[in-house]
Amino acid sequence: MSERNATAAIIGAGDFIGSEIAKKFAAEGFTVFAGRRNGDKLAPLVKEIEAGGGKIVARSLDARKEEEITAFLNEADKLAPLEVCIFNVGANVNFPILDTTERVFRKVWEMACYSGFLAGREAARLMLPRGQGNIFFTGATASLRGGRGYAAFASAKFGLRAVAQAMARELGPQNIHVAHLIIDSGVDTEWVRQRRIEALGPDALKDPDALMPPASVADAYWRLYDQPRSAWTFEMEIRPFKETW
Repeated sequence: MSERNATAAIIGAGDFIGSEIAKKFAAEGFTVFAGRRNGDKLAPLVKEIEAGGGKIVARSLDARKEEEITAFLNEADKLAPLEVCIFNVGANVNFPILDTTERVFRKVWEMACYSGFLAGREAARLMLPRGQGNIFFTGATASLRGGRGYAAFASAKFGLRAVAQAMARELGPQNIHVAHLIIDSGVDTEWVRQRRIEALGPDALKDPDALMPPASVADAYWRLYDQPRSAWTFEMEIRPFKETW
């Protein structure tokens, strides 16, 4: 592992996708700043990365609070230049429209769209003076399609995609790579597994190629980071080869 004088901030470092992103960038020599609502849950990730010789700083972080996002990214940038910021907050919920309360709709928007705007803006504020950086956003099938029961989630993800697109057009000419990764698949997490069993029965998990491993998402983010600026991707869609679309 070659150590880099750079930090990678993961906002939404959950047990699956976020943790795999953190492990990937730590393995590539970045000092990783990992944030999630309950920072105590990051202890296993810290232990694993440090056991492999990597560097990680774990923090409790409410991404909906401007002052917390600003402090988190500033702390990372003070340790070493912030080179990568990945926004990976989820908020995937399904409610019939008449059961979608004002609180649900607003909370999902705050988590999946508003907090992404805060993260992207504050990362750009730190990167622009150096004239380089990478800001990536996790999207979903709902970023492109408002499915049944997903009015709150899809509207937030549509909004996040618009924020990312506007940022990419503005910041790209200033050497800041902004990209939006659409995960068009169920990801292999405990929550998704249980949902598949409930919907499809006990045989739903027999096919190992039906779900996307979180490590594959992390690899996709690394490929975005590793692109030459002469051929930057704004939007990448990833799905297992067996996924229908």
